[in-house]
Amino acid sequence: MKHRYFIKHVVSVPVLDMIMNEESIEHAQKLIWVFRHALSGVFLALILRHGFAAKCPFSSSVLEEIMKTKKSTVLLGGRAATEDTSCLLLIAQRIPLLILIPFLRFADSHAHTSDKLKDKLLGGLLSPGFHESSCLSRYGSILYRKLSPHKPSPYLISKLRNYESLHKQCGTNTESYNATLNHLYRPSHDISDNDTCKYVVLLFYGHSGVGNRMLSLVSSFLFAVLTNRLLLIDQGDDVAALLCEPFPDTTWAIPLDFPLRNQFGRFDSNHPHCYGNMMKNKTVELSMDDSPPPFVFLNLVHDYNEHDKRFFCDRDENIMKEVPWLLIRSNQYFIPSLFLMPLFEKELSKLFPEKETVFHHLGRYLVHPSNQVWGLITRYYETYLAESDERIGIQIRDFSSTGLPFQSSKELPFTYMMDRILNCSAQENLLPRVITNAQNSVLNATRNTKTKSVLVTSLSSWYFEKLRNMYRDNPAITGESITVFQPSHEESQQSNNAQHDMKALAEIYLLSLMDELITSPWSTFGYVAQGLGGLRPWILSNPLREMDSDLPCRRATSMEPCFHYPPSYGCGAKTGIDTGAREYVRHCEDINWGIKLF
Repeated sequence: MKHRYFIKHVVSVPVLDMIMNEESIEHAQKLIWVFRHALSGVFLALILRHGFAAKCPFSSSVLEEIMKTKKSTVLLGGRAATEDTSCLLLIAQRIPLLILIPFLRFADSHAHTSDKLKDKLLGGLLSPGFHESSCLSRYGSILYRKLSPHKPSPYLISKLRNYESLHKQCGTNTESYNATLNHLYRPSHDISDNDTCKYVVLLFYGHSGVGNRMLSLVSSFLFAVLTNRLLLIDQGDDVAALLCEPFPDTTWAIPLDFPLRNQFGRFDSNHPHCYGNMMKNKTVELSMDDSPPPFVFLNLVHDYNEHDKRFFCDRDENIMKEVPWLLIRSNQYFIPSLFLMPLFEKELSKLFPEKETVFHHLGRYLVHPSNQVWGLITRYYETYLAESDERIGIQIRDFSSTGLPFQSSKELPFTYMMDRILNCSAQENLLPRVITNAQNSVLNATRNTKTKSVLVTSLSSWYFEKLRNMYRDNPAITGESITVFQPSHEESQQSNNAQHDMKALAEIYLLSLMDELITSPWSTFGYVAQGLGGLRPWILSNPLREMDSDLPCRRATSMEPCFHYPPSYGCGAKTGIDTGAREYVRHCEDINWGIKLF
């Protein structure tokens, strides 16, 4: 009520007409901010110019009081709202509305920016111990996305700070690191309890795109935290060009002189040191009395065999826990299967009371685009997306190679995927349909000042061109202004191409900044975007399902990525099990054999 009193007695009638709607209280708060923070500037100059100082002797003192206070009660309950109200009303009536509007917009921007800056550490997720200029995205990303309603648990925050301390203690070129490194140079050297530092070395799968690499990075990091190990990564795939260092005062890059580096390309399921192969050939004894090998390779890529999948068994984890060096190659988000292991289940529940926030928290902790990639993101966002009332992201994985038939009319020969995009966006009120009859377009179009920007990401430009032309050449039935953008169209995925990968990461991040998201099934590109943004996307229907009876899309019930290839056999059992039949681990919406957290 105080806000309404202020509006009624202080703001002029033209301004009242503008703000007296369902958002009147919010607008009143903006006006309060304007009078409190801007009145001494341009407004004060107007007051003096029009001779209000003589008519309103309170002006200077009240303005000074307004500038000092951090509450709105000065205008609501003080002199400005009682005997001097007529003076402020006189001022408001004489100040042109066009002058006031920019201040309202600035106040709106300032209020949101101020709130966001207070949470630049993402609720304690990030460490404050970085120079901001070294990685602009780390603390700056909060300015481009909505505040997350999902807060990290105190236990997770504590665990991350402890991990950062461990990384400093055991990082490369430390005494502890060099001591553990000796086991690789001298394999016969006994491993003792004094060797406190143990490591996970992540080797990215050679043909993986950026999405798969981010998923395997987050998965390997969580495994390292759970097993009290240090995560190091092979930067041979231009990781440094993509991401900032995530841990303060240290590095996660494996040194160029790492003794096993020349073998990285040869590690596969048949390698003598591959754990699955060692178990198959019984070259590793199950007795804990024997000295463990200095290193073991873990094959966790999509085509791993049943012996490799023993990684997800408690008994095998107990064998591996004494091995100083674990080298992992993966292109999967294997975290859901870690939740199914009794060895980790209790700890994971403490870390993540909200099970569907695992990637949301760890992704925002680890994935900070490099300054060069951040420049691509922010320039594009500010140029094309920032001023829109709403932003819709559409991530398209092209299924044209499947030979699916056209489903639209002959006049509009859209492919199956295009039909699904249009039907989904209209059915879920994400994007409006258009009036295609030119004669009725002017008469039937509704007047609406709302603007929507559509960000399309695809290797092909075909979908973007169709959407852009449709909204350019025809009015939306709702009257909204719809603009469509596509940052790039590379036509094909290019492995181990730094420039291509930088564009891909930029587009993933741009998608994560959208208000709503439509994604393609199976796509790790979309998984990373939805996880970073804390979004539950609309997933386009799997093209292998029944096309005529299935809905065009369905809302994801969790923002977590899908583990495409989980183990299908239970530990110690020779019969298949349903790994997606748990309270918080279920089958994915887009792949019925995959599993995800809910």
